[in-house]
Amino acid sequence: MSIDVLKDRLPDYARDLKLNLSSLAAEQLLSPQQKAGSFIAAALAANHVPTTEAVVGIFGRELSPEALNAAKTAAALMAMNNIYYRFVHFVHAADYKTLPAKLRMTAMAKSGVDKVDFELWSLVVSAINGCGMCLEAHEKGCRGHLSPEQIQAAVRIAATVHAVARTLAAEEALAPQLAAAA
Repeated sequence: MSIDVLKDRLPDYARDLKLNLSSLAAEQLLSPQQKAGSFIAAALAANHVPTTEAVVGIFGRELSPEALNAAKTAAALMAMNNIYYRFVHFVHAADYKTLPAKLRMTAMAKSGVDKVDFELWSLVVSAINGCGMCLEAHEKGCRGHLSPEQIQAAVRIAATVHAVARTLAAEEALAPQLAAAA
């Protein structure tokens, strides 16, 4: 599968998303592993099966089995952590900030890829899930290893993949109504 197949699934009104997919697929600021893992982690976080299947079909072959597993691990752990730490942040009760999370996260330390790549993929997922505490923590973990432009490129991937998934899901939801009206 190519990026063009995914772009072709998008409606005409999503032209900007098509252009962003093309430019991000050709992004040179990130290593091939960082870019592919960012796309896959973002697709998993966006939670739209056709988008995930397409993105894994396009970028999955660029990752070793260990790196693919690490991208999946980042998406899984951040799905949990983003909820918990968003709660801690939004509640504004100081005692929650001092309590240990008591959530198992050992896979973060033994992800199978360089720590910075795992941090980047965790940042990508946290951007989609909207957890400010996790965004700050994982952005800090990337700083000093990656430039602001590299970090921004990964977040642009997250934003675009999420928008593609939302757009395709909306089109799927509207398809029966549009077919009935025709």
